[in-house]
Amino acid sequence: MGRADPEEGQLPAPVKPPDGGWGWIVLLGCFVITGFSYAFPKAVSVYFKELMKDFHVGYSDTAWISSIMLAMLYGTGPVCSIMVNQFGCRPVMLIGGLLASSGMILASFTTNIIELYLTAGVLTGLGMALNFQPSLIMLGTYFDKRRPLANGLAAAGSPVFLSSLSPLGQVLLEKFGWRGGFLIMGGLLLNCCTCGAVMRPLDMGMKRKMEKAQDKYEAKEMLPIGGKSEEAISTTDGTKKAKKAKKKPKKGKKLLDFSIFSNRGFIIYTISKFILVLGLFVPPILLVNYAKDTGVPDTEAAFLLSIIGFIDIFARPACGMVAGLKWVRPHVAYLFSFAMLFNGLTDICSARASNYTGLVIFCVFFGISYGMVGALQFEVLMAIVGSQKFSSAIGLVLLIEAFAVLIGPPSAGRLVDALKNYEVIFYLAGSEVVLSSVFLAMATYCCLNRGKKKEPPPEKNPSTGGGSDTEEAESDVQEAEEHSSDNHQPAHSTDNAMVAASEEANHVAEEQSGEGGGCPEGDGEVLARDSCSADQTVERDSF
Repeated sequence: MGRADPEEGQLPAPVKPPDGGWGWIVLLGCFVITGFSYAFPKAVSVYFKELMKDFHVGYSDTAWISSIMLAMLYGTGPVCSIMVNQFGCRPVMLIGGLLASSGMILASFTTNIIELYLTAGVLTGLGMALNFQPSLIMLGTYFDKRRPLANGLAAAGSPVFLSSLSPLGQVLLEKFGWRGGFLIMGGLLLNCCTCGAVMRPLDMGMKRKMEKAQDKYEAKEMLPIGGKSEEAISTTDGTKKAKKAKKKPKKGKKLLDFSIFSNRGFIIYTISKFILVLGLFVPPILLVNYAKDTGVPDTEAAFLLSIIGFIDIFARPACGMVAGLKWVRPHVAYLFSFAMLFNGLTDICSARASNYTGLVIFCVFFGISYGMVGALQFEVLMAIVGSQKFSSAIGLVLLIEAFAVLIGPPSAGRLVDALKNYEVIFYLAGSEVVLSSVFLAMATYCCLNRGKKKEPPPEKNPSTGGGSDTEEAESDVQEAEEHSSDNHQPAHSTDNAMVAASEEANHVAEEQSGEGGGCPEGDGEVLARDSCSADQTVERDSF
């Protein structure tokens, strides 16, 4: 996926997602990768007290380890996109797994905090980034109808791993110390390589099979005599290769597709997501200290995060199932907006909670809303840009989010130090989340849906979806017709050959398409491909 065909110098035609089969193994791998990527930076915090004693540094110094991991996870998005478009998802994930593991292993031998920043922070963070983004891309290629559910199940890896890695880290710290714990954690991260190995690209050979069958039927129909038919087949193959050779200099690989910024839906989503991230992570970061300041014991205060994680585990798959309903999926952007509004109002309404019961109620509702946001964020982006441009889109979005991550939580911490009042911080964070929700809903309705109603229905032309591939298919048909006229073949013979070739191509693609009304690819089926592209475009624009 995302890998250019070395023979044609262009992206291969998209293959219909199977929505199952090997896709469930890919989903399992994505579940593990998502769990490591989001939970690992938080789970490392159990080692901070020992690091403070050994290196004689403060809490803020050790906290930079987690901050650097998250900054690498978000900030290296464009680099990941370029590597995926150049080499494919599987090689990038294998390299990422090795980097993440080697970073923690090397961190176990460090002698100062700077070396920890470079190993556990930069190296491990980069490795997790090279795993996280390609896993989401592969998930989008294997699932279409069940994609909301798949995204919800994959996102559930974050709370599951957070509730597992933190206790495991505490046990390793007590048994082996922080150096032994880092070494074992590095070994666990090697499982990312296993997850990368199962990310098998979808079969791209179906197009070649259909073209070959079409060529044979053309030759047999035009030259039915036995010996000459073989000669015609070889001649047709030679003509195909010559045409491909002519197309080579016309097409080039886009390592990072900036054309997505011409998509108004993508611009709206990016701005909304930036505002959201400013306040989304603030409450769970400050919750434990807030509870302690209200007089809650340490153990009960720490249990509040466990409540959020437990609710989150069930909220994400459930929200994915709801988003996959036929009457909900066309309006998934509004469901995402509702999830953000729910989260923001939860922060605002719970700002004055002054006892443990009130904080528990806050954690329950925050876990539900936080799980909804986590399950829908990438589903909405896939619906906007489609699977072909998702690799570039997610890289640019994560880069923009990196700035919000570096601005939001640190600014909230400084306000707490200055004001000594958590209530104001919860109001501020909730207001930011509500603002992002209102902006997304209003901009989607005013700039997209209303504008679409005023515009006349677009004509079916090759530029509506997958333009370059369709243009090439039309040119191939025209060249085939010219070639047949040069050989003085009757018009009805060529038409019969095209019909027979189309029937054979449909027969070959039957297992892949699953339904008779599918859209097989081939040079003789331009109208079918145009209709598929138009449908995909309507689905993306109707988010």
